[in-house]
Amino acid sequence: MTDQYPSTAVLIEPASVPTQDDLVTRAAELRETLWTDAPEADRERRLTERSVAAISDAGLTRLMTARRYGGFETDVRTVLDVVTELGRGCGSSAWVTAVYNSGNFMVGQFPDETRPDVWGDNPGARVALVLAPPKASVELVDGGIVMTGTWGYASGSLHSDWIGLVVPVPTQDKPVPHLALVPMSDLTVKDTWLVTGMRGTGSNTVAAERVFVPRHRMLPWLPLVEGERFTDHPDEILYRTSVSGVLQVFLLGAMIGEAQAALSYVLEKAPGRAIASSTYASQKESVAFQIDVADAATMIDTAQLHAIRIADTVDRSARLGEQLDIPARARLRMDAAHTVRTCREAIDLLMTAHGTSAFAEFSPLQRIWRDVSMGSRHGGFGARIPQEVYGRAMLGLDPRKTSYLL
Repeated sequence: MTDQYPSTAVLIEPASVPTQDDLVTRAAELRETLWTDAPEADRERRLTERSVAAISDAGLTRLMTARRYGGFETDVRTVLDVVTELGRGCGSSAWVTAVYNSGNFMVGQFPDETRPDVWGDNPGARVALVLAPPKASVELVDGGIVMTGTWGYASGSLHSDWIGLVVPVPTQDKPVPHLALVPMSDLTVKDTWLVTGMRGTGSNTVAAERVFVPRHRMLPWLPLVEGERFTDHPDEILYRTSVSGVLQVFLLGAMIGEAQAALSYVLEKAPGRAIASSTYASQKESVAFQIDVADAATMIDTAQLHAIRIADTVDRSARLGEQLDIPARARLRMDAAHTVRTCREAIDLLMTAHGTSAFAEFSPLQRIWRDVSMGSRHGGFGARIPQEVYGRAMLGLDPRKTSYLL
């Protein structure tokens, strides 16, 4: 069986690459549009076409695309900062942008034979990514595999061009997980994302029915996590970055951005809001309110500092060409879990400080509260697995016996 998607790349390295400040500014300039469209995205359970186009047109889906294919090939800290700014407008938009950049980072792990399939004529390709174990059957065929199955929680699948899927490839001993790149045109999307938070991410289920994937679009998954690289360009610093570090940090920006948005909203409304059953005509005069917003602001700052430590750690290791050891990777996972939990606790505090109208359907605070309540319980952060992983590492035990995401 031959590859039905031949490589026809034309290298289009950009004449100039925007700076980190430029890209963060672009994200900030989209905040009002995203904020306006967020209620519709929440109601319709998908991002608006206007929001998706604005993010793509600003080049914010090509942060992790190789420069030789027209991308910006930035670093992890830049993506974190961009996603945080987007999160101040719409958490779902920020989350999906984070996923697309994670997907493009994974494309960058592939050799030159593969990259043109995705980026050859579209450096802004939107690449979704699902790393959850699939319900799939895989058959070895000449030149690749044929797969049938379903993959859940496919954030961004409604607007993606490609998707990276973990696929169990048969061997003589047992199935070995591989990361497979598949065009969305080969798949169908099942409308299963019926949830209370992060509704706009459209994290539905994708399904394959006897889909062929050529061998050159598959890479062994566990070696990638452990630091093995398959790219033909070791000079590309970005793609030396820890895979687990990237997967930990990008989604954090959505949580931080929404927490910052909640704080700004509560502070903005405080002068005109009285406190029921009190003599305070304005919340800003209340000492209790002052303490609550001070605590919430510090919690959000603390969360952001932990996320920045993750980003700076993995960027530094990439520049030095050093693979992070297991204890360091375990700490990154703990930092990520602490970041999202702290954002969630800060928003809970702000909901109380603002008052019961925070839960009114017209209030953006209730949407933010639902988003962060759900997003912070993502499988990479929840179930106290990160704490167990970090604790095992500190005690000299192998945390990989607890979690494959390390």
